[in-house]
Amino acid sequence: MNDSIVLDADTPFDLDATLGCGQAFRWEKDADGTWSGTARGRAVRIRQDEETLSFSGADKAFVTDYFALDLDLNEILASIDTDPAIHRAVTSCTGLRLLRQEPFETLISYICATNTNIPTVKKRVRLLSERYGTPLPGGAHAFPDAVTLAPCSEDALRACVLGYRAPYICTTARMCADDPDWAAQVADLPYPEAKTELLRFPGVGPKAADCILLFAFQQYEAFPVDVWIRRIMRRAYLPHLNESGGMSPREYEEIASFARRHFGRYAGWAQEYLYCVREDDR
Repeated sequence: MNDSIVLDADTPFDLDATLGCGQAFRWEKDADGTWSGTARGRAVRIRQDEETLSFSGADKAFVTDYFALDLDLNEILASIDTDPAIHRAVTSCTGLRLLRQEPFETLISYICATNTNIPTVKKRVRLLSERYGTPLPGGAHAFPDAVTLAPCSEDALRACVLGYRAPYICTTARMCADDPDWAAQVADLPYPEAKTELLRFPGVGPKAADCILLFAFQQYEAFPVDVWIRRIMRRAYLPHLNESGGMSPREYEEIASFARRHFGRYAGWAQEYLYCVREDDR
């Protein structure tokens, strides 16, 4: 490690909770507690020893921005800590922060994430990077950009175990390559319009759109709802919901709208904290 940041008492941060909660797919934890991964075209190694973050492959400005260390987490948590269910999550996972991820990689990653588990998503994203991404120090590969993926055939992408998602990724890459300013345009939109814009991309449904807005565009009112969050919201807040069966678009919107009213402008942070303690709600 060739650089470090010493966190003060007003900057709570938990590296393990942040990188282990499923918001990003390019990180792995080594046996010694060091996390290795790629982010925004860099191969990064980082570890936390109490208040000290030690890292290589990135500078202090990058680490501060990527891990959102400039945000007042105490203020955010005070804003959402409004009831026993979220209080338990906040006290269990204090220091978890939402990453600021690269938009195109996040867009494609969450198309890869539909109807599957995290290990499979990681495999798909890794294969896309190894086949089409720029080599980085240490044997890693950056995630390919839209211009690189746009010419790829569906058959070529299926070799990355994408299955029915291959044509979605082909079309999405071409749409982004043809409109290089797409991310800037989404970033300038209010949440409802930004979500509508993302839903234009094939393979992006309401939950994927909310994940992309939350993790790549810092639209913190986005509240992704999966089976875990649905279960938690039913048990803690909305007992009239069905726990079994598929989730309809209407039910999805009911849960997300309630969360925005209940938790306010940082509803997406509440979602991630509730998701972090999901195993306790089996």
